Amino acid sequence: MIGVLFVCLGNICRSPMAEAVFRHMVAEQNLTDHIKVDSAGTGDWHIGNSPHHGTQRILDVHQIRHDDLRARQVQASDFEQFHYIVCMDEDNVRDAKSFAKRAHNAELVRLLDYVADEPLRNVPDPYFTGNFEQTFELVEKSCKALLHHIRRQHQI
Repeated sequence: MIGVLFVCLGNICRSPMAEAVFRHMVAEQNLTDHIKVDSAGTGDWHIGNSPHHGTQRILDVHQIRHDDLRARQVQASDFEQFHYIVCMDEDNVRDAKSFAKRAHNAELVRLLDYVADEPLRNVPDPYFTGNFEQTFELVEKSCKALLHHIRRQHQI
């Protein structure tokens, strides 16, 4: 099974949004037996909390399920369990690396790295910007590209 872990700072806005969107896409393509999806934060402030109300609202608008999502923190074992550790921005990449206790084979990248024609390289944090619509658009576009990449790389 191919593991995809989305990572942001607190695991209540961007990474659970990406988890929900990607999980929805995986289910639509009947790939749930091939791809597992999760999310985590580099910080520990929100452990156990549901996604931010702005994230819940935008997911509800797009009829994407999120009721089972709870914030957790990145763990060293994630680098062994997941093939792709997909961060929302460069700070998340740097901070996520600090959790790896040894060499790993996980592909550690930013989500927007999968979209060549996107001028932004970091997904803006709607916790600070308040712009959940922009974040959703970037997440949706990037998740489509990521799923295409995984299907091509793993021939599924």
